[in-house]
Amino acid sequence: MPSVGKGLTSGEFTDFSPAGTISDRELSSSLVLGIKAGYYFPRARWFGLETEVFHTTPHIKQQQVSITIQPGTTFKGISVPGSGTATDTLSGDHFRVITWAPVNFMFRYHKTRLQPYVGVGPGVFFGRISQTTQGFEGSQSSTRLGLNAKAGLDYFVTRHMSVFAEWKYNRVKFAFKESDTQPAYSTNYDMHLVVFGLSYHF
Repeated sequence: MPSVGKGLTSGEFTDFSPAGTISDRELSSSLVLGIKAGYYFPRARWFGLETEVFHTTPHIKQQQVSITIQPGTTFKGISVPGSGTATDTLSGDHFRVITWAPVNFMFRYHKTRLQPYVGVGPGVFFGRISQTTQGFEGSQSSTRLGLNAKAGLDYFVTRHMSVFAEWKYNRVKFAFKESDTQPAYSTNYDMHLVVFGLSYHF
């Protein structure tokens, strides 16, 4: 749900000194596919641990973008001619994010068939941007640690089967490495997700 989140924000070209900036970039909606496994403690059935991994492709939309270069900027020690802000429409780029949450700390109300829950933990985010602009094709990747938070409702259809609806919030600061056609680029990834699923309880 990138329209609820902010998409890609606070973008900077980090190989420039001082860093060049790029305006916020809107993302497209995307399906989410994932799997998770967890354990709730018998002596504290309201508390558990969970691990999960999920994949989404919120591609970067074609949009108007502004890039700002400060006076006196250098790129790897070489002076960059010109400065100021340039605005143009950039074609969309392919964007993929795989998130692995090694451990979520889970809290639930366990005394009814409908069980609300919340969870929070670190997430390892694997991001990859593939540029589509003719003459600038290439890809950049980044693996960073960020935040994975969630809240949801789990309804037990039987003793061992339940269905759930869940809201997730992800935030991470990506640092994409330099490619043959693109400079190093850092940006905040700010995303809301809504997930539906089926659970089996042992």
